[in-house]
Amino acid sequence: MTSVHRDAPRTFFLLCAIAAALLVAAPAAFARAPAIDWQACEDAEGFECATVDVPRNYNHPNGQTVELAVVRLPAQGEDPPIGSLFINFGGPGGDAVATLKAIGADLFGSLNDRFDIVGFDPRGTGESEDAIDCRVNQETTGVYRQPFPTPENLDIPAWIDVNRRYVNRCVRLNDWDDLAYATTANAARDMNFLRAAVGDRKLNYLGFSYGTAIGATYATLFPNRERALVLDGAFDLDKYLNKPLLALREQSAGFEKGLNRFFQACAADQTACLGFGGSDPWIAFDELVDSLNAHPRPASATDPRLVDGDDVIAAANLNIYAKQAWPFLAADLAAAQAGDLSLIRQEVDFFYGLLDDGSFDPFTDRYFALGAIEQRYPRNLFTYLEAGEHSWNLFDHFWWNSGYVELPYGLFPVHPRGAYYGPFENRRSSPTTLVVGTTYDPATPYRGGRRLAADLGNARLLTMRGDGHTAYGGNSPCIDEAVDAYLEDGTLPDEGTVCRQQVAFEAPQLRGLARKRAARLLQPHVKPVVEAP
Repeated sequence: MTSVHRDAPRTFFLLCAIAAALLVAAPAAFARAPAIDWQACEDAEGFECATVDVPRNYNHPNGQTVELAVVRLPAQGEDPPIGSLFINFGGPGGDAVATLKAIGADLFGSLNDRFDIVGFDPRGTGESEDAIDCRVNQETTGVYRQPFPTPENLDIPAWIDVNRRYVNRCVRLNDWDDLAYATTANAARDMNFLRAAVGDRKLNYLGFSYGTAIGATYATLFPNRERALVLDGAFDLDKYLNKPLLALREQSAGFEKGLNRFFQACAADQTACLGFGGSDPWIAFDELVDSLNAHPRPASATDPRLVDGDDVIAAANLNIYAKQAWPFLAADLAAAQAGDLSLIRQEVDFFYGLLDDGSFDPFTDRYFALGAIEQRYPRNLFTYLEAGEHSWNLFDHFWWNSGYVELPYGLFPVHPRGAYYGPFENRRSSPTTLVVGTTYDPATPYRGGRRLAADLGNARLLTMRGDGHTAYGGNSPCIDEAVDAYLEDGTLPDEGTVCRQQVAFEAPQLRGLARKRAARLLQPHVKPVVEAP
């Protein structure tokens, strides 16, 4: 696949990109990065925590600052460390500090021998300054509120009103003087600042999902400043920023494919699927959804909250993010088919980030707002009406992920500062970037990763033939060994390398790292919940 920009237009865009990079990246060189004052983390043994002040605006590096939370797991091996390996788990809106403390020692154990594992909470997230929180009931008021809108149930004035009230609340409750700078490009600039602060001449980076956008932007803005970049679960970054309606439509198609893969596996192995659906789980699933939409029922004798078909679909969406989570979905559906809806209700609570005190985790607010700041959404109301109806006609189960749900983005009034919109490239003089894609990835479809690799140019695509969102960390020894070898000594896998996933679909409860991985890769609308091994 070739870039969308060819010949003279491509040359023009590349010249513009070089000029833009000189204008927006050069000032960062004059932003002196002091050494980080690491202290033992109070809540995570073996980890070190710190805060770092970075320039709010890299065009004025000596002006106002923003405080970022940073965490480090020092290298554990006997050999001298290679340097720091920066990690981003995805988003936009996801943290790195809390997640790295929870699963970093297990997930990156092989790399921790030679690297300090470092994560930072990007602007507007986690423990960093001005973390976004719109303080809403996500199930009734947030972006993914229920009932999921369709052409058959849509009350247009009410739909406009609830979205406008949500956007206005997010704007009113958060400091957009600082957060207008919370762009992907500034996350890349912050990472370059932190790279210098930890004392590394060049960056080592492993980014998952949206973290691949930060990595690709870094390669573009800071050529020759990277030693090794791994982008796992990559997507078409140009489309994400400049044509987001199309990007979410492609993701919705990925969700449908992911659910269909689960149905196929379920029909082939009824033992693993706990008997749900017999020879046609797809029909059984749709019948369950239709039945509960017609007659919602209490979750259990002790939980009177009603469960409907939208809840079943939300539970399915949650669990197709990782093949390790398929047994959870099978258990949910088998119990629901037998009349017990309590497991579905638990999944919905997780989907919306319901906390013990009755409030909601603000990840979805951050996911929405950080995307809305910089994605180029149209302002025309009818665009969203047409897109919503089109999505409804295209996707049986995940129509709600694109179209109607995107109206808040079009209403968002904050304009970005310090954004970068492409083109994206990794110069030939830089080390080759390793892009990792999964053929049936539901959230970042495989072909989007191929497009990003083609746009970068100096990139090698490593493929995992399998299911779930992202590949590294327990899915395939072939993938893990290839990524580790690249990060440790720069060895690239052979061109065209394809690894097979080695995760069985089994009924027994998952344990240890597999369960942790499943928790991390579940729906990105919620903060990961992690069990002890």
